[in-house]
Amino acid sequence: MSARIFYIALFVALVQAAAFTQSLRSLVNDGVEKYNVKKYTDSEINFRKGVEKDPNSFDANFNLGDSYFKQEKYEDAIKYYQQALNKTQDKELKAETHYNIGNSLLKSRKLKESIESYKNSLKLNPNDKDAKYNLSYALKLLQNEQQQNKDKNQNKDKNQDKNKDQNKDQNKDQQNKDQQNKDQQQKQQPPPKMSKEEAQQILNAMKENEKDLQKQLRRKVGVRVKTDKDW
Repeated sequence: MSARIFYIALFVALVQAAAFTQSLRSLVNDGVEKYNVKKYTDSEINFRKGVEKDPNSFDANFNLGDSYFKQEKYEDAIKYYQQALNKTQDKELKAETHYNIGNSLLKSRKLKESIESYKNSLKLNPNDKDAKYNLSYALKLLQNEQQQNKDKNQNKDKNQDKNKDQNKDQNKDQQNKDQQNKDQQQKQQPPPKMSKEEAQQILNAMKENEKDLQKQLRRKVGVRVKTDKDW
């Protein structure tokens, strides 16, 4: 390859690289303009094209996450924020990305996960007042949620205990009714028949018991009471 051809090839490569860079920058800038006038769906198209053109672009991934966030597509927003995290080493940009992930998780009511994201943001930027406020807010929501669950479980346990007591009372009442019915049936049943010989034996035994009882009473009455002195 001659020097002239080499320079021409180099020039073409530089022009193509410049065109590529300009095209990506143009897509992102146009997306930002649409985003600023609240045309979030249109801005999403621009940012998506930017990501397709250069998957390693922090701006394209981050801004696409923003456009999804505004459309309340929080899972998609989280996906591109997380991709953006891997496209930069800048602490402030990483802190801002963690913060936005925290907001997306908070909107999704994933409180524990959002708390971790805000903590990650504050590790990189401890002076971020918004991150501190949102962390405090998420912690408060989590505390309230846990208290509500605790109260709900306690009420559930109380209801279960109450039902158990009611069942016990019902069982006890049923047992009492069964016993009353049994007693009533026994009262209503005619006495068992016995022979004359059995009746006479029982009568004789009762008479003997009566004699023994009278003897015991007489013995007790006839006992002398001892005194300390012999008068």
